[in-house]
Formats: sequence, C-alpha cells, structure tokens
Amino acid sequence: MRSQDYDRLYLSPPHLGRHELNYVHKAIEDNWVAPAGPNITGFEADICAAVGVPYAVALTSGTAAIHLGLILLGVGPGDEVLCPSFTFVATANPIVYLGATPVFVDSEPETWNLCPERLREAIVDRIAKGKKPKALILVHLYGMPAKLPEILALAQEFDIPILEDAAEALGSEWQQQPLGGFGRVGVFSFNGNKILTTSGGGALVTYDRALAERARFLATQAKDDAPHYQHSETGYNYRLSNILAGIGRGQMELLPERVKRRRQIFDWYREHLAPLPGITVALAPEPAGSRSNRWLTTTLLNPADPEAAPTAPGATPETLRLHLETRNIESRPLWKPLHLQPLFAAAPMYGGAVCEDLFARGLCLPSGSAMTDGDLRRVKEALAEALS
Repeated sequence: MRSQDYDRLYLSPPHLGRHELNYVHKAIEDNWVAPAGPNITGFEADICAAVGVPYAVALTSGTAAIHLGLILLGVGPGDEVLCPSFTFVATANPIVYLGATPVFVDSEPETWNLCPERLREAIVDRIAKGKKPKALILVHLYGMPAKLPEILALAQEFDIPILEDAAEALGSEWQQQPLGGFGRVGVFSFNGNKILTTSGGGALVTYDRALAERARFLATQAKDDAPHYQHSETGYNYRLSNILAGIGRGQMELLPERVKRRRQIFDWYREHLAPLPGITVALAPEPAGSRSNRWLTTTLLNPADPEAAPTAPGATPETLRLHLETRNIESRPLWKPLHLQPLFAAAPMYGGAVCEDLFARGLCLPSGSAMTDGDLRRVKEALAEALS
C-alpha cells in the first residue's frame, strides 16, 4: 500500500480540548486581541501555579525566553555560556544573538543531559584559560530531568548562574518539585509540538520579582515611563498576544491529563516493542527521584544488552524512518549534536562520544497525546516490518 492510503501519524501534534475556545471567544467579545489583556495575566498565573514559582512572563516563543533570560543573567559580547551539545539549536542560538560563544558539553548516558564530569572539566578549563563562563544553560531533554544535585552543586561551587531550559519538560518533576524553578530563571516553550501549546509561545519564570519586571520591560520594546514613546535601550517585541494566551489558559487545565497520557504511550511502547530485535525504548527506567512527562518516546538501535537480539542487517535510524514514511508515519532522528553543526564548528566542545553515539542510533517515535492504541499498533507493526 502507498503512504497516501494511511492517515498521517505525526510525531507530536497539537492536542486541543474544549476549554481553549471559551477563553478565545471571551477575548474576542471583549475586544482584547492586542498583546495585553486578562488572558495573559491569567496564563502567567496558571504557569506559576503549575511550576511553583511566583513570577512568569508570557512570551512569543521559548527562544525569546532564552534570549531574555541570558540578558537578565548579564551575558553579552565576548562572554562564554556553557550549553549541552545534545539539544535543539534554539537552546544555543540566543547565545550567538548576544555576541557570546557557546561552550558545548557532552551528555551522560543515563538521562542524556549534561554530564557533570564533562561539565566540571569544561568549567575548570575555561577558567584556566581566563574565560570563566558567564552562565550555564541546563536542558531537560525529552522531558527527562537532568542530574540536578550534581549540576546545581557545580554551579554553586563556581558561582555560575543557571538558565533552566525546560522547554520540553513542562509537567516533569525532580523530588516532586516541578522542573523550571531550579535556575535563576527558567524557560518553557508552547510551540505546536510541545505537551501543551499556544500554537507558538513561551514563558520565562523566576523567583526574582526584579528579573520578571525587567523581562516584561524588555519584551515590550523597552518603553520608558513617559507619556510619549521614549526608549533608552534596545527592546524586543516578545510579548504573547491575549488571544494565544487564551489558548494557553485552556491548555493548562489539561496538563495532568496530557502528562498521564504521554506516560501511558511510553509504557505501551516499552512493553510492545520489547520483543522486536535490536531495538529498545530508551530513557527507561527513570532515575531515582525523577518523573518525566515523557514528551517523546525515543528508541535506540543495537542496545548495549549483550543478550538482546541483533538488529536486522543494514537497519539504521534512517532506514526505519524511511520505512515508517511508507506507512505515512512521522518519526525523527534524535537531536544532531550542536558541535557537529556547521553553524558551531568553531565552538569549544568537551567530550562528544556519548551524544554522537546517541544521534547515530536513536529515533523519536510518534508520541502525541491523542494517539489511540490502534495508532500505536500501527507504529509497532511498521517497525516490525522494517526489522524483520
């Protein structure tokens, strides 16, 4: 059969409920459609309640939130910022916006996040070279909490502020505390593929009222307190609209349900893909104290288990991806490490073997919270065909 004979299964499509329309209709009825209004205030309050922080600023994207967060941490031209290599490019691009240099650090194999050993190596070496890092971007990849005790201890030891990139980790927890509140600032994404969406949007969260006020000021073109338009410094058009914030309000009501379903999908894959040769559902089990939202279910070919059956000859993540496409199923390789991207060819890198191996062997499977068990069986059957 041709791929057109099947309905498309997307990797992580938006999943809307009924509540979003209530907030959007109210905004239109009240003519609150400009980048201001009660939905924004309410959405920020919803984020604060979900994350357990006192201040949130709703923005146009997670990338905008990282950009403003780095500004709040004092990053500027000539500075260096520590950053995982195994992440989406949006984590590192704002470093370049500011004329700073990313210093990439390898992953550890348990959570795929920043390796504390390589991180210490990077910090010590940069300081020895006279370039103490200005900030550290901490990512929770695919919703899995990073090794927070070790990383937080290193940041404190060397007095390096943390920007916590929880773009993929809304609803994830460490020691029953929601992710996003462990850094000086935290950021979330509400892009269309995230566990909750505003179609496009993001947020910056913090415990520091002054930082939140500064972020809100910069996000609204840095307009000085004057009756006319007066500007003393560069600002940005980063504020989320009241309409999109209304979508976010409805989505936030669904967060526990969406996390529950993503975790169910992960468990289904883990059980039903186990008999397939040479492939394993990755990032399982969760490390002690961690609870992932399981934003995306990921797999690895040729697992390290010596008792596992070998993968079919010639099988690679790309051959699997292409076969899934013949069944109109979207899948994606794991993130290509940023130190391998042409854009960052000159950036310093510490380690690299772990994230390079993960990229070479990994594939993300459809994980949308609206998937049915029938959809999941279709993915399994397509993988079984490719691996048989």
